[in-house]
Amino acid sequence: MEQRVSLVTLGVADLERARRFYEEGLGWRRGSDLPGVVFFQTGGSIFALYPRDDLARDAGLPADAGAESGAIALAYNARSRDEVDAVLGEAESAGATILKPAEDAFWGGYSGYFADPDGHLWEVAWNPHWTIASDGSVSLEKPA
Repeated sequence: MEQRVSLVTLGVADLERARRFYEEGLGWRRGSDLPGVVFFQTGGSIFALYPRDDLARDAGLPADAGAESGAIALAYNARSRDEVDAVLGEAESAGATILKPAEDAFWGGYSGYFADPDGHLWEVAWNPHWTIASDGSVSLEKPA
């Protein structure tokens, strides 16, 4: 597993309110228009807003995990489906708990979740719609 964080996702109580705060209040520019999630390009990484209960559910946690476990997730974006499986295996060997084994995702990629020894959520994902540069930076732009 390369030493990098590709994506930080905040689980929010009200997606529209959170979008307005970041986009209109802080002046951030949205990076995509997908229903149910808001992405912002932040340098070489991505910042996302996602409904809190949906984030918990996506990680394989009960929806009522809410603010305790489903409020934030870090993500490691892999360059291939095989790398997703390898990174999840590496994390498990290091002491992580696999919360959701990798599977095809509704958004067209492949992802799974693990929790580090303190319970922090990590998504490991391959997204065919994003570009990962050789330095590990990730971009919302589709690969060429």
